[in-house]
Amino acid sequence: MSATTSSLPVTFARLKLSLLRNGLRQSSGRKAVYITSLVLTALFAALQLLGLIALRGNEHAAALTVPLAALMAFGWAVVPLFFPGGDETLDPTKLAMLPLRPRSLVVALLTASLIGIGPAFTLIIFIGSVIATAHGLAAAVVGVFASVLALLLCLALVRAVATANVRLLTSRKGREMALLSGLLIAVGLQFVNLGMSKLNAIGGLARLEPAADVLRWVPPGSALDAVRAVGEGSYGLAAGELALSVAALAAVLWWWQRTLTKVMVTADASTVAATEPKRADGRGAAQGSGLARLLPAGRTGAVMLRSLRYIGRDPKTRMAWASALLIGIVLPVVNAAQHNGSIYYAFFAATMLGMQMYNQFGQDGSAFWMVLQTISSPRDAYAEMRARALALSVIAVPYVTLVVLGSAALSHNWRDMPMVWGLCLALVGALFATSGLVSVKYPYSIPQEGAFKSVAPGQAGIAWLSLVLGGLASAVLCAPLVGLAIWLHSAGSPGLLWVLVPAGAAYGLLIAWAGLRFAAPRAAGRLPEILTAVSKG
Repeated sequence: MSATTSSLPVTFARLKLSLLRNGLRQSSGRKAVYITSLVLTALFAALQLLGLIALRGNEHAAALTVPLAALMAFGWAVVPLFFPGGDETLDPTKLAMLPLRPRSLVVALLTASLIGIGPAFTLIIFIGSVIATAHGLAAAVVGVFASVLALLLCLALVRAVATANVRLLTSRKGREMALLSGLLIAVGLQFVNLGMSKLNAIGGLARLEPAADVLRWVPPGSALDAVRAVGEGSYGLAAGELALSVAALAAVLWWWQRTLTKVMVTADASTVAATEPKRADGRGAAQGSGLARLLPAGRTGAVMLRSLRYIGRDPKTRMAWASALLIGIVLPVVNAAQHNGSIYYAFFAATMLGMQMYNQFGQDGSAFWMVLQTISSPRDAYAEMRARALALSVIAVPYVTLVVLGSAALSHNWRDMPMVWGLCLALVGALFATSGLVSVKYPYSIPQEGAFKSVAPGQAGIAWLSLVLGGLASAVLCAPLVGLAIWLHSAGSPGLLWVLVPAGAAYGLLIAWAGLRFAAPRAAGRLPEILTAVSKG
């Protein structure tokens, strides 16, 4: 039994290598992606290592290495939440039928976790941090132990988080969370860029000292700071920091083993019959309640409710809206923080939101055939498209107003606020106007499978063409109001610019109505073609 237990980590390491090797054999594309990722990661790791080595001798080097260690641990903790399919061994339920004790399984899985691009990159960063802060033989010896300890803590953390959330990560909600990863990474990079610009200002690494003073008591930052402490002769402090990291590793391993035991012996909720009591009156909980009560009666209210529910429930639609809403707010904030703020960034937010109306039939997918059954004339097509536009305007108009006011406050440009507000409302109306014809002429399918695929294979050109042509046409439609804005702005009276707010709202409403009226007969005549195009995914 002891021999079998001792060979278990080796077996799991070989299993990890086999999974990796067999995964690369599935397709040449996957192999190319892996090799590209390996090369890019190696280059990035080499640059980081050189940068950390260059910090050797800097009195504030530990102010960077300690927060960097904490950031690496945070990154490892959130990886399984947004990339649940990145490592097949993160799901311990696949091993539930094997006669393995939780403690042996923890050791074996932790050993298998050491294999991969991520652990190698993390170890290189920790080694570079040790080189930057280690002074003397004792500090170097402690640095070796601290690097391994920090790496094990990161890997144990990612395993514990994945095990605790395994039911979520293997469900539909887990796949939906993966859709948010790209958005969060993009937004996070904006704030990292902002932080680097602040860091390069007066003070340099010294600006990180307050954060490092706190994070040196947060593992694995405490393990990396122990290297500095030993080099400075503070052996008691170093021993305490190392003991804190060891205790944190033991706590994470205990939590992981506890949750692993629970997962192995608990039935999946999806296999248990639902025991939720039904309502006595037999009606659904959402029927006739909540949002439905606020919408108009008849077809308009039904279509608006369906469109709003798509935004709240469909993963791809929700991701598109979340991207548009978040980026539209982050862009003005980040630029204002860099002293490049401008109220005119509100046009970008209005464009991002208005284009959510493009390919309005694609979000229905193959279910568009049910919508098709309700359209028998251009009047029905107009009612359908008008209701979809109304549903989006419920979000777009307040959001654009909020972004305009926020941009004006951040850039301290209240003089141009009425002009930008009116033009943004007109731009949203123009985008709604062109969206009808674009959705009819250039529909495309949105595949349900694949977290980052928003266009079916072979239809990417159609998608880009619709966005480019629609955007250019919308800009042309706004030309009359732009001319009016230029004339009023040149008049030199700020009070006159307030005329553009009602003028922009009225103009946007007018051209949106005209555009939908123009597109409705063409939609009614191309229903079979639209159904074919949106059903390819």
